[in-house]
Amino acid sequence: MVHYLVYADVLETEGLISSPPGKGRANDILSCIAAYELDFPNLRAWSDDYPAPDALRDLVRQGSVVAQSGAAPSTNISDGAKLIIERALLDDQRPLYVLVWGAITDVAQAVHSRPGIKAKLRIYSIGAWNTQQDRKARDYLFNKHPDLWWIESDTTFRGMYLGGVQSGAFGPRSFPEQHVKDHGHLGAFFMSKKADLKMGDSPSVLYLLHGDADRPDSEHWGGSFFRPFPTKRPTYWHDRRERSLADRGWPGAKTVNKWRSSFLLDWQGRMSRLIAKPSAPGSEEEPRASEQPAK
Repeated sequence: MVHYLVYADVLETEGLISSPPGKGRANDILSCIAAYELDFPNLRAWSDDYPAPDALRDLVRQGSVVAQSGAAPSTNISDGAKLIIERALLDDQRPLYVLVWGAITDVAQAVHSRPGIKAKLRIYSIGAWNTQQDRKARDYLFNKHPDLWWIESDTTFRGMYLGGVQSGAFGPRSFPEQHVKDHGHLGAFFMSKKADLKMGDSPSVLYLLHGDADRPDSEHWGGSFFRPFPTKRPTYWHDRRERSLADRGWPGAKTVNKWRSSFLLDWQGRMSRLIAKPSAPGSEEEPRASEQPAK
């Protein structure tokens, strides 16, 4: 969330949904927004496009707190699923990216309730433990909705914290110690929760920050993917299988960690916004990751 919020001026946020099972509730998102609010004056000095804290609070919803238990999602859908439907039905030609960091139950409920929204959705889900906790919802979407636009990152995401440049200031603990600690209230919030770079959900954000989001098979900070079923599932992408792109046996991880120094330096620049103002109005700032907000 800290990583996401310092880029909130180039990402048009449509919703922030707490998606357990397990620990984690909407109040935890709100606590991060509270830290953002304290840093908001500094962030706004850099960009008028940072959303107001109250605007973000209005977008927070609680998703389902239990995993899907049957072959199909419940018809009694969560507030999170309702928000996905609401935003997908807006009169807006842009796709709606749904970055799934936890359970995918809310997405399954939304698609099951209103299948027509699939044409608008673009799902990037982080698998591994998340999928293990929510297998039935994942399998429902995979088996019943082969036309869903979906990047399923089961191992690629591990390139966020494994491999690549790990020496010096780019170390898993040295980087946050030098470039996150003492960087505003968001930096303090981060360090109180984590203090290292094992941030397995961040590649879903990195995907939108650098690279052509319309082409999952091309290069992105958040990985490069391939279509294992190009005929039956032309809009489904998974971890690359080339041995040369695996790191420590994790397929596709090198398609993320090859960019480690680039995305960490970019994040360093973003964290510096929390403690410094632009040198002069209209002065050149660090490169923006994107000029067209992703929705």
